[in-house]
Amino acid sequence: MGEKMKLTGAEIFTQVLIEQGVEVLFGYPGGSVLNIYDALYQCQDKLTHIMTAHEQGAAHAADGYARATGKTGVVLATSGPGATNLVTGIATAYMDSVPMVAFTGNVGTNLIGKDSFQEVYIAGITMPITKHNYVVRKVEELADIMRSAFRIAQTGRKGPVLVDIPKDVTSAECEYYPRPKWTPPSAALPQATALAKAAQLINQAKQPVIYFGGGVASAEAGPELRQLCEKAQIPATYTLMAAGVLGYEEPLNLGLVGMHGCRTSNKAIDEADVVIAIGTRFSDRVALNTSRFAKKAAIVQIDIDPSEVNKNVQVEHWVIGDVKAVLRALLPLVEAANHGPWLEQIAQWKEQDYHPIDDNSRLQPHRILGTVCELTGPQGVYVTDVGQHQMWAAQYIRHLQPRSFLTSGGLGTMGFGYGAAIGACIALNKSRPVIMLTGDGSFHMNLNEACTAVSYELPIITIIFNNQVLGMVRQWQTTFYGKRYSSTDPQRKTDFPKLAEAFGAQGCRCQTQEEFEKAFRWALEQKGPVWIECLIDKDEKVLPMIPAGGTLDDIMMS
Repeated sequence: MGEKMKLTGAEIFTQVLIEQGVEVLFGYPGGSVLNIYDALYQCQDKLTHIMTAHEQGAAHAADGYARATGKTGVVLATSGPGATNLVTGIATAYMDSVPMVAFTGNVGTNLIGKDSFQEVYIAGITMPITKHNYVVRKVEELADIMRSAFRIAQTGRKGPVLVDIPKDVTSAECEYYPRPKWTPPSAALPQATALAKAAQLINQAKQPVIYFGGGVASAEAGPELRQLCEKAQIPATYTLMAAGVLGYEEPLNLGLVGMHGCRTSNKAIDEADVVIAIGTRFSDRVALNTSRFAKKAAIVQIDIDPSEVNKNVQVEHWVIGDVKAVLRALLPLVEAANHGPWLEQIAQWKEQDYHPIDDNSRLQPHRILGTVCELTGPQGVYVTDVGQHQMWAAQYIRHLQPRSFLTSGGLGTMGFGYGAAIGACIALNKSRPVIMLTGDGSFHMNLNEACTAVSYELPIITIIFNNQVLGMVRQWQTTFYGKRYSSTDPQRKTDFPKLAEAFGAQGCRCQTQEEFEKAFRWALEQKGPVWIECLIDKDEKVLPMIPAGGTLDDIMMS
């Protein structure tokens, strides 16, 4: 136990952040958190506060910070609308199992329940979208509650925790006892019998496939996954949340699976006799028709969360535990194998995959992304909003490293990208190129955070795929709604280069591939934020596509 000190709640707040290793927090000040902001003023040498344009942007920034580093993201907002503006960002982190602690101020305890100015029951509002949440009632509870919040965010299946702090708690005083930073204990070893059964199923397989998700990235289990692939010669396919865990050109990497995954990945799942599902939840964007998903296979599921077992798809066998620990324990039990005929069959299927055709008469998404990857190099960090551009990015970015593709997978949050790019850029201390990929629909939602990027001189390159429509919704209307384009052509006249300039950033517009290459080379040399608007055709589609509820038999290739 450290030496005690008598501090205010606001001072305890800053001391616990420092104690827990927090270096950066994102937020926006307001009446209920003024005492905390005064304490932050006294700790500027140890805590960096990034003020965003909107609390939702702060939540997404904390999320992006966490995704880029694996550390816990921290966001701070005032009561009432400040707190409710965090909700979408908290839900985004919850759906993608991102460690985050959200702190909200509230009215004084004597005013709670009286419809006071800027009072809201944020703990009740966020209960379904947090791992846990707290309302601090006494200053004596504050330090230990904060410590618990950081522990819960990083324990087991990671996720967001909310701590609501009434204003009088931040001004009250009590004894503060410093504690060492919480560190996660070593992962418990999985049961030997469960491992042995999993290994037996894998060793007997003739046509095995690994299907892995964001849990592998979260556990930083990429090296162990690669060893399993290579030792037993098992091809692997991944979900949106796991892009980059295996390198783009690794021979056993089949690519993205699911609705907009490649035909080969989906075909391999269909024809496999054993599917090893690792750190993934059989989302409806992958297991589109749960009754026919991997219908020929015995499914072995490896996950840290027992509630995911048999939730969406019935499995043959499961192993519960930290993915990294499970794979390390499983590897010695898995026999070296050579599934030559199976891999040859997969190679033949690959020849039938969808490949877009280059057309010099227009600017095409796959060529834009090819240029971005080529010129950015292996250090690039890609952040997306949600929509067609997100799927093109997942398909055509040549992923090389984990934690380099940050996207809202589970919630599908339009407007996620710019805040998350800010968080990533700050987390990486501007040491790697951060490329934000967005559509004109998504970008309109939170482009106000451009002022944040300008204020902090963040060299984020934003590429706007501007088709002047809500592209993904319009694609569905084209395919399934008889081309009845209801509210997907908003007729906006936004001049993005001029708007960038108005914010204090730099911007340009491209209509050809040659113009884009020149613009992107220029953008890489700038020291502040740059927007590149790319004018693309409104009928550009994301292909291939399997309709919701469909199977590989329903895949659309053109």
